[in-house]
Amino acid sequence: MSKIHDQLKKRRKELHLKQEDMQLRVGMVRQQYQRLESKGNPRLDTLELVAKGLKLELMLIPQEKLHLVRNLLDGKVLPGPEESVTEKKCSLMTRGQGF
Repeated sequence: MSKIHDQLKKRRKELHLKQEDMQLRVGMVRQQYQRLESKGNPRLDTLELVAKGLKLELMLIPQEKLHLVRNLLDGKVLPGPEESVTEKKCSLMTRGQGF
């Protein structure tokens, strides 16, 4: 996973924002925000403030669930148990093997 400062910069660019725009969003002058993006070692309260300004949420994810979150973010979500059963029923019914 990329470093936090790289993720912040990527998200800012996705939102078509300049570093100067962060002053209006989070009250941080350009030089301060530039330092955050280049060195990337913010305090937790600063990170929460910047995340909010970039329409992000901070979350602690258990390591055993991390692959699920990454798949979700990449659009590779597997159907849940209810969907699997429904899809299986539809598949069987279309093959003439109804219940």
